[in-house]
Amino acid sequence: MSHPRHALDEIIHAPVRLSITAMLAAAETVEFSYLRDTIEVSDSLLSKHIQTLEKAGYVRVTKGFVGKRPRTWLSLTDAGRDAFQSYMATLRQITDGTPRA
Repeated sequence: MSHPRHALDEIIHAPVRLSITAMLAAAETVEFSYLRDTIEVSDSLLSKHIQTLEKAGYVRVTKGFVGKRPRTWLSLTDAGRDAFQSYMATLRQITDGTPRA
């Protein structure tokens, strides 16, 4: 039996990516600028972490326009939602002191 920390998803584990996935898990879609302002990061830092999550298949990026202004919307894929739920379950095991099954 190993400690539950070994099951933590390294893709999600970075603080900014954890903040992104947590916010996306609570909503169907989130606009890039709203996410950026809420988790208090720069455009470039958010973009970098979004690329990592998108490459892992966890985040879907949708681009479009509102009027004449370009917009980017983000959402969790099914795989991303599953990974986040698993990550949170592992954190609960760690904080509850529950050994891994």
